[in-house]
Amino acid sequence: MNTGLRITSYAAALAAAFGIAYGVGGGVGEISLRTESTAHDGHAGAAPGGASAADPGSTADPGQGAAPGGLQTSERGYTLDLKTPAVTAGRRTDLKFAVVRDATGRPLTAYQEEHTKELHLIIASRDLAHFQHLHPARAADGTWSTSLTLPRAGAYRVFADFTPDGGEGLTLGADLTASGTYAPAPLPAPAATAEADGYEVSLRGRLSPGRAGELTLGVTRDGKPVRDLQPYLGAYGHLVALRSGDLGYLNVHPGGEPGDGTTRPGPGISFTTTAPSTGTYRLFLDFKHAGRVHTAAFTVRADRPAERSDTPSTPSAQPGKHAGHGH
Repeated sequence: MNTGLRITSYAAALAAAFGIAYGVGGGVGEISLRTESTAHDGHAGAAPGGASAADPGSTADPGQGAAPGGLQTSERGYTLDLKTPAVTAGRRTDLKFAVVRDATGRPLTAYQEEHTKELHLIIASRDLAHFQHLHPARAADGTWSTSLTLPRAGAYRVFADFTPDGGEGLTLGADLTASGTYAPAPLPAPAATAEADGYEVSLRGRLSPGRAGELTLGVTRDGKPVRDLQPYLGAYGHLVALRSGDLGYLNVHPGGEPGDGTTRPGPGISFTTTAPSTGTYRLFLDFKHAGRVHTAAFTVRADRPAERSDTPSTPSAQPGKHAGHGH
């Protein structure tokens, strides 16, 4: 075997058919195939008692906060039907899926726009090294499609964030496998700033278990504050937060919007969110400037106040460029 690990399309097909997940260690090695519970019972990758396999220090604290989205393929009468459960790393693929009404078995065709789009598609690798935020096109029959290229082999999670017309917002998730030579990446170490395409982004505030908190991200370029951010998805920034291990998808609310008379176009972008448990999270900030969308990625630890009495008030962030982004 080469230095990497070969994930075959056959193994990917098994994963799609039987709900088999790829259990990955800290380095390149054998992939263990184990049968997980069904999507209705939760998400593969979570260890008993709420601790995740990838982040054994995280614990789910019942009653602390709202449960994260994306852990189930079916919820509240809707199912995410991923019609392309396996792709080849490095090869452009037309990814297709549908949101199916369980009561009728037919794809949903009526959506309510949220952040200027009917549906937001998020794709993240299990090691959280790769991230894409896509906006697929919907056909008249309710089938969504988008062009997708995954640069690395491995296991991914697909999130469909949407609101049925007349209903409440919902995030469903499904597993996606990219075949090829696989080498897992370690979770980036915490730091106070992140770099994205020549921009430096700082992060202030705390991610607290069971308590809503404000996070403020400041954007600078060449050492100067950026005060002319452009609207993107109805705000000056779009933030996606994922829990390490099970990839629970957190609900994040932007603080204000362009044109409301109080929200400034930078350098600060504020959001409010609640961590559902202690543990490690990855934050992905999309912001638009000079006609282009950029993404900064952060690693943040959510601890109880007693556990962080000796830690600085500023949360940690991951330096370096984001692993991937698409529109």
